[in-house]
Amino acid sequence: MKIKKYLAPSMSEAMKKIRHELGSDAVILNSKVVQKGGFLGFFSKKQFEVIAVQDPEPFSHEQQVVSKKQSIQGSKGNEMSQRELHLPNETAATQQADDVLTELKDIKVLMENLNIDIHTNFEKYPDPLKEINERLVVQELSDSLRLKIMDELLAKWHTNSNRDNDVNFLSWTKQCIIERITPFNYGGVSFSKKFVNVVGPTGVGKTTTLAKLAAQCVLNDKKKVAFITTDTYRIAAIEQLKTYAKILDVPIEVCYNIEDFQRAKDKFDHYDVVFVDTAGRNFLNQQYVEDLKEIIDFNEDVETFLVLSLTSKFTDMKQIYKQFSMIHIDQFIFTKEDETSTYGSMLNLIDHFQIGVAYITNGQNVPDDIKTASPQLIGQIILGEESNV
Repeated sequence: MKIKKYLAPSMSEAMKKIRHELGSDAVILNSKVVQKGGFLGFFSKKQFEVIAVQDPEPFSHEQQVVSKKQSIQGSKGNEMSQRELHLPNETAATQQADDVLTELKDIKVLMENLNIDIHTNFEKYPDPLKEINERLVVQELSDSLRLKIMDELLAKWHTNSNRDNDVNFLSWTKQCIIERITPFNYGGVSFSKKFVNVVGPTGVGKTTTLAKLAAQCVLNDKKKVAFITTDTYRIAAIEQLKTYAKILDVPIEVCYNIEDFQRAKDKFDHYDVVFVDTAGRNFLNQQYVEDLKEIIDFNEDVETFLVLSLTSKFTDMKQIYKQFSMIHIDQFIFTKEDETSTYGSMLNLIDHFQIGVAYITNGQNVPDDIKTASPQLIGQIILGEESNV
């Protein structure tokens, strides 16, 4: 079996090379768009990288029958030969090889269709839509989501008779984004539940975000607020939250187990909102989430936000969500908007898990540097229409 990687300026050119060297039955294992050449990241050219494997040609059915007959005739009149003894195994192996080959051919068809959809059609887009596509690439939208948005824009292009008369294509794109994510839940603390719980990995800014939410509730909504912290792994985190509690003149309780949490809950029974801070630990460790369930009663009147940093990779964000999926997540909170220039992971996550966003934070200042999320705000951030200043 021969496996080879090809680079070409277009998918059709890559397919020509593959057919010439590996034959028309070659199987496409993977393909993607890469940037080659250029200087300091500029003037690079888009290339299509394709990995293909030479399709092994099995014996035809007639060849297999002839081979078996010759083996049987050669051993006639003698004791059963070693080949005859292994004939059933060889037949099974041949069938297994045929099944694998059939599966490879199915994959080949799927990959070729996928290649046509994702890559080749981009070459046919009008120039204004190519610019939009490049902008979405820079924002690191997933290929599947980007393709859906581009298909919507292309359909709108073909049905709009005024497309050449000062059309705002960014406005088209923003509208597509807004319509796609509008069905989910947005906005801040709903006040429908007494306990507001924030969870997430270490370093995303959970404690600072919690302080911002509490400050808004005290100063803007005139709510009676209290703090509970279960972050007993870091003394600094407890002291930080105690400092915020002192500034806001609200009580705080430290909980080490479910009994402590129950006592704190009873103590704050007459409060409007109780904000619960949790420890930030390694998100790859499933035991962390199990430990949370041992301390916090998530079956109670709890509204839970998963806090994620926009500086994180989309693959890490998905893994974090899966680790916390045993807890009901009401909304996302995205932090550190001011520390990155790519926001596609936020849109990818909303679209992938179909969960809305409560807040987006863009700094360390309490109670400032926090914005109530909406589809419109997210569309503006993705397309660079919203300033962090």
